Amino acid sequence: MNNHVVVKCEHLTKSYQDGEVQLDILNDLNLDLEAGTTLAIVGSSGSGKSTLLHLLGTLDKPNQGTIKIKGVDTTELNRKQQAEFRNKHIGFIYQFHHLLMEFSALENVMLPLLIGGVAKSDAKLQATEMLHNVGLSHRVSHKPDQLSGGERQRVAIARALITKPALVLADEPTGNLDKENGEKIYELINQLKVCHNTAFIVVTHDLELAAKLDKTMFIKQGQLVSQ
Repeated sequence: MNNHVVVKCEHLTKSYQDGEVQLDILNDLNLDLEAGTTLAIVGSSGSGKSTLLHLLGTLDKPNQGTIKIKGVDTTELNRKQQAEFRNKHIGFIYQFHHLLMEFSALENVMLPLLIGGVAKSDAKLQATEMLHNVGLSHRVSHKPDQLSGGERQRVAIARALITKPALVLADEPTGNLDKENGEKIYELINQLKVCHNTAFIVVTHDLELAAKLDKTMFIKQGQLVSQ
């Protein structure tokens, strides 16, 4: 396995202005993450977990510091370049699956490829294989309202992985699932990181499930600290 560094954050600072009050969210935060590594980030509400994911996902920019993904400083890219980079190299999984309800599981998973310019026939083949990888070969033509919560989240994971991203960002991916389905999702993440050498950053409140990943870090006073 190639264990090169996929994510390198140095001296990240992020604050927001709320009227006359400055809210300091991240303060000189640093992070190195290698390919094929799963990292759980744990912290209290308002500690900056989601802010960090937004910065890593090129959805927001830090006040200071650099974010390098696959060696590219994403803070230096313009909006169009960030969108293209995001589509090719970063996958997202949310607490709510955010599937398009009028589309089948297959069509939902194909979508990032089609946006990236892949031919429809190739996108269909790749999406079919990815749904097989997450154990949903028998559900490809089903729409989200015909799927269970656990199945919907597996479709969302397939969609996040379909472009073979270097990095997948997951925000409370098991938050709406019961314990059994939550554990299945974490087992699936660990299986897929081996198959694709993908790095996963998973924000969660659940310490028991976080322990199933390779590393756990806590966000405290705007910085990441090891367990």
